[in-house]
Amino acid sequence: MLLQKLEQLRALFAEMDRALIAYSGGIDSTLVAKIAFDVLGDRALAVTAVSPSLLPEDMEDARIQAAEIGIAHEMVQTHEMDNPNYRSNPVNRCYFCKSELHDTLKPLALERGYPYVVDGVNADDLSDYRPGIQAAKERGARSPLAEVGVSKLEVRELSKSLELPWWDKPAQPCLSSRFPYGEEITIAKLQRVGQAERYLRKLGLKTLRVRSAGDTARIELPVEQIQDFVQTTDLENLVSAFKSFGFIYVTLDLEGFQSGKLNQVLSISSIA
Repeated sequence: MLLQKLEQLRALFAEMDRALIAYSGGIDSTLVAKIAFDVLGDRALAVTAVSPSLLPEDMEDARIQAAEIGIAHEMVQTHEMDNPNYRSNPVNRCYFCKSELHDTLKPLALERGYPYVVDGVNADDLSDYRPGIQAAKERGARSPLAEVGVSKLEVRELSKSLELPWWDKPAQPCLSSRFPYGEEITIAKLQRVGQAERYLRKLGLKTLRVRSAGDTARIELPVEQIQDFVQTTDLENLVSAFKSFGFIYVTLDLEGFQSGKLNQVLSISSIA
């Protein structure tokens, strides 16, 4: 079944002939970039959007991975922070982010002669609340993984089978996803969250989030790692570091890491 889906993806790109990939450097868009390059060669282009919500090290990862794949890679600046609808952080914030992304990529693609812009949306994403998917569809973007029915687990399996060394890379959504809906997003807030997560990664942690609510940082780790983290981490130094980043309070979420946890506050009525 997995091999069949891989062949379907290859056939899909062969039909496109030329494609521009909205490439974040995450595991999904990197798999798409890999398959696109294998089929299209220099008729595929990966483009990464640069903004304050993307960590510099994630941009560097994107560059390194694109180079290893061999695909042509460019970076473009996006300006979602100029949009008050984005900064106010409503429940459909991602709609305004993806609108800015695809309003930037689509003209670039047409100018360069790429009839298709494709992204890394997978089949599992369709079952979550993802307003950004709507924005991409409205602008004609295609999602090969979703079209073929490739799940997140299958993305990792396919990446491993294609010998991509980052097949087990943790998901890393944009930093704006760390804030509760309704709290204004600023560049300063994005920077302090980025500094906090960078600090934790330097401790050897991989799967993590630092949620920001007002002046409080809430650390999320996989539940099985919490006890060891508390016992082995110099908590005094950690708190001191987080305060130097701009937080006043530092907490640990005892429920543990959950991707998309902030969406738990949404009700059917609020997203209708």
